[in-house]
Amino acid sequence: MPGLKHEKLCLGPVVGVDEAGRGPLAGPVVAAAVILPPKGVPRGIDDSKKLSASERERLCGRLKGCAIVGIGIVEADEIDRLNIYWATMKAMTLAVDAVADLLGAVPGHVLVDGNRLPRWGYAATPLVGGDAKSLSIAAASIVAKHTRDQMMIAHAATYPHYNWHSNKGYGCAKHLAALRDHGPTPLHRYSFAPVAQTVLPL
Repeated sequence: MPGLKHEKLCLGPVVGVDEAGRGPLAGPVVAAAVILPPKGVPRGIDDSKKLSASERERLCGRLKGCAIVGIGIVEADEIDRLNIYWATMKAMTLAVDAVADLLGAVPGHVLVDGNRLPRWGYAATPLVGGDAKSLSIAAASIVAKHTRDQMMIAHAATYPHYNWHSNKGYGCAKHLAALRDHGPTPLHRYSFAPVAQTVLPL
């Protein structure tokens, strides 16, 4: 279970950062940045992949009520321009910038899930598997995942063929079949091979 060991090694306030949506063929990449409160942290925070959708929804609502939360979103067209790596770095930067604006100051330290850091001016530490180690990163993973899932569910109403309410834009069989039958939408990532292959000239 994630804890506060890494947070206690840093000068505060400490921000945890994580992203959701690097792998899908459609939709944005979303990052969240979270500063947990000194008291009253919601119980049950864990790596978002280990939680059900209803648990993520509940915890996301609780976190937005008690923590300082920033969200960064980079849409599919910008992912195509930047590539997914730099788009993810931009989303993380936007999320931490949003927290700094809410805080009215530069955070003391940023803990980032993964092995790379954005090019920014914040004191920061990458933490591989951070969503299973750091409570702040785990909280960010919940907010990022729930936020992105809700965006894709909303988009599914506009583009029902692609089954996004279920697959959230990932390349499952139904999504790939819909791509072949109907072609890509404006929300698809044209730089990703399965999408690019559907628009190649015959």
